[in-house]
Amino acid sequence: MTLGSCVISADAMQVYRGMDIGTAKVPPDERRAPLYLVDVAEIGQAYSAALYQRDAREVIDGELASGRSPVLCGGTGLYVRAALDEMDFPKGEAASPARRFWEGRAAELGAEGLWRELEARDPESAALIHPHNVRRTVRALEMAEEGISYAEQARGLHAPTPHYDVLFWGLTRDREVLYRAIDARVDAMLEAGFLEEVRVLKGAGLESSPTASQAIGYAEMLAYLQGTLDMEDAVSKMKQRSRNYAKRQYTWFRRDPRIHWLDVGARTPAEVAQTIVADAIDHGARAHGR
Repeated sequence: MTLGSCVISADAMQVYRGMDIGTAKVPPDERRAPLYLVDVAEIGQAYSAALYQRDAREVIDGELASGRSPVLCGGTGLYVRAALDEMDFPKGEAASPARRFWEGRAAELGAEGLWRELEARDPESAALIHPHNVRRTVRALEMAEEGISYAEQARGLHAPTPHYDVLFWGLTRDREVLYRAIDARVDAMLEAGFLEEVRVLKGAGLESSPTASQAIGYAEMLAYLQGTLDMEDAVSKMKQRSRNYAKRQYTWFRRDPRIHWLDVGARTPAEVAQTIVADAIDHGARAHGR
């Protein structure tokens, strides 16, 4: 049983070439369907949700025009919403003059200094952003340049307007079982050569990438290579950040009433996929009165 279509990754780090082990990218020889929006950006490129929206919709529209139903899969909530719901972004590419300006101001003023500039200009948006979150502060200031309120857009995230007719499934499992799986995955990454992957990317400019260098695992391994963390602490931080990220993912997606939650329990990935495909086919039949 198959949809005969493609999979579109909604992972903000899988877009980067070379970030393979740390993002659990499916190797090309193991892919059973075409996989899009992986390896579309260089390590130093500031890829964004706006660029993802453009690229994802190009694939989705092409599939729909051919009579196929694409599957978007991944845990970056903003990317999922950007592709599937109505969401406007500031004009221009990721490296717009406004963004370059505010990134320069961040270098001059530091994280809190830049945040205070946002607070003076748009206190409502500043109240939603941690003073140390430079990337989001830059984003809010860039949006302000375009006359868009970060706070207003954030409120809109809670009331989605669909861009496509979509069926959503969310996978869940016992929290302690999930955390053990996360810890085991980190150990498996290291056994698979993750440190060497980061060492290679470091030579290719990972440290200077404002996005990729902060990715879970990559930041910790960079710190180890720079001598600011020992390996034991680096691994511990990787596991803790991964568990915290899983919590945030649940919080983000639980707000969306459209999602059908499926407890995977002891089921295999194939069994879970079969359940989803069967539900999708049944939904389509009911929608057409069959």
